[in-house]
Amino acid sequence: MPNIKGVLFDLDGTLLDTAKDLGASLNYLMDKYGFAKVSYDEYRLVASDGVYPLLDLGFKEQLQNFDKEVLRQEFLDYYLANIAAHTQLFPGIKELLAYLDEQSIPWGIVTNKPEFLTTPLLKCFAELELSKSNISGDTLPQRKPHPAPMLLASNELGVACEDIYYLGDAERDIIAGNACEMKTVVANWGYLKYPNEGNSWQADHIIDQPMQLLQLAE
Repeated sequence: MPNIKGVLFDLDGTLLDTAKDLGASLNYLMDKYGFAKVSYDEYRLVASDGVYPLLDLGFKEQLQNFDKEVLRQEFLDYYLANIAAHTQLFPGIKELLAYLDEQSIPWGIVTNKPEFLTTPLLKCFAELELSKSNISGDTLPQRKPHPAPMLLASNELGVACEDIYYLGDAERDIIAGNACEMKTVVANWGYLKYPNEGNSWQADHIIDQPMQLLQLAE
């Protein structure tokens, strides 16, 4: 049986495939302001980077002619109203969470997504109800890559940092996890910019499918 005491996950690009809903929010603005729509292959690459990189992708050099804060709010309003229209658990996540729940292994979520988006999104997925810790990007003054959110999640799980596996699809995830000596794992199914991008992040492990986590802990 795998020796796992606790697991933490990033949200966008690790647990949930949110790219299509984020892209739809961007393309809502593209339509509204008369710009060409952005393709899935383009916006997927920046889906977990936040609103401003998505606006940069869509508006390009024309962004300087707009009030970025107004665009950001319009984006967020549309996204919140359609937050799980196309979002799904990544393949294998349901099975991994079911295993952790069956074995009474505590798990939680540390995301840079703000709480007003994180909470309604999590409520759309029954599989995420048993999370023991949900740390959003504004739960604390610091967010990833700062280790403070990771330390709080470790405390809420009741598991020492060195006994926790942290899965994420961005370098900031690995930096944050390494800073508090968690066992860091690159989620290779997420929103990496190019193949094998995570090889340079100094993670402890890289996996291509969620259930491979169990093999790491054998």
